[in-house]
Amino acid sequence: MGLGMEIGIDLGTSSVLIYVRGKGVVLKEPSVVAVNVKSGTVLAVGESASLMLGRTPEIVEAIRPLREGVISDFRATEVMLKAFIGRVCSGFRATYFKPTIVVCVPSVITPVEQQAVENACRHAGAKDVFLIREPIAAAIGAGIDITKACGSMIVDIGGGTTDISVISLCEPVVDASLKVAGDKFDEAIIKHVRRKHNILIGEKTAEMLKVQIGCAYPRDEELTLDVRGRNLITGLPATVTVSSTEMLEALEEPVSAIFEAVHVVLEKTPPELMADISQRGIVMTGGGALLYGLDRMLATKIGIDVYIAQDAISCVAIGTGKALDMMDKFAALGDR
Repeated sequence: MGLGMEIGIDLGTSSVLIYVRGKGVVLKEPSVVAVNVKSGTVLAVGESASLMLGRTPEIVEAIRPLREGVISDFRATEVMLKAFIGRVCSGFRATYFKPTIVVCVPSVITPVEQQAVENACRHAGAKDVFLIREPIAAAIGAGIDITKACGSMIVDIGGGTTDISVISLCEPVVDASLKVAGDKFDEAIIKHVRRKHNILIGEKTAEMLKVQIGCAYPRDEELTLDVRGRNLITGLPATVTVSSTEMLEALEEPVSAIFEAVHVVLEKTPPELMADISQRGIVMTGGGALLYGLDRMLATKIGIDVYIAQDAISCVAIGTGKALDMMDKFAALGDR
């Protein structure tokens, strides 16, 4: 493996998590880069850049270099990765030896998109780069033994993509990836508030609504939240009260799309593996899995128990790191 540090990276649309072998998850930062539009100079990366979203003058732009699970701005991604890797790699080994990196990619990805991820990691300072599919990393991080001839189903809902996979003997048997996840939840909330209240809210406010009162299944108790935005008729600041019932309505379309994708994967699953899944249940990972009632909604419609993994947000990052110890056991890391 070499003398350099060994790290796993969950290169997500909304956030980047880094796992260092022997230390665990040591970094979690938003996938945002702030640049000077005129000079191209990078002004901030991560949390400090995220605070600028929607608050910058014309000369400064805060951008998300990944969209829907893939790199949309190569240079910004490279700069962001270099900054994050520099924060976690320190000491003698980091000074004289380049790190070995395992980085996750969506379950369905083109060769061009795959090469872009690998090149970005190499340009950011990696010696060797190994790619692993997100659902496999998520399964490992969730503590599932994927080396057995037994079906395990993972639904990983990130910021840009939802990756669904039935895994057996370290390989995906049936998988799917759809560009509906946390960001689409936020977009649906923004559209709903605009349509129903004539109020324009930003991404941060939409995310706050999603986290605090959002739901995919009716809540036992109605919740409300006051949010501020711009009145589209008067152009002036306005405050509106939004309810959890409204959130259920707003999120119906993206939530239904995820259910349909899970349904399609199950339809394609071989009978023996289906029997395993019926007995073991479906495991959900990723930040999107924490949407209130999503697990309950899926379980009700599918008729199979659905569980949210412990530390669902960090599962993929933990899995990429642990995969370093499994490189001789499965071929997923052989795609270099």
